[in-house]
Amino acid sequence: LKEHRAMVEALRRGDQVVTQGGILGKVTKVQEDGIIEVEIAEGVKVKVMRATITQVLSKTEPAAAA
Repeated sequence: LKEHRAMVEALRRGDQVVTQGGILGKVTKVQEDGIIEVEIAEGVKVKVMRATITQVLSKTEPAAAA
């Protein structure tokens, strides 16, 4: 749970993510109320709860070596 919380708190514009429903997209906006906007196709954006992101496929900035 700690790892998931840290992952979703670190979400940034441009990150490629996967939702719990299996939808892949790119983060276009991060709101303070726990909602993020994800572009799932060109010009198609959906709002999803930040906590429903299950995986970050690629970060916009290089991640530190683990």
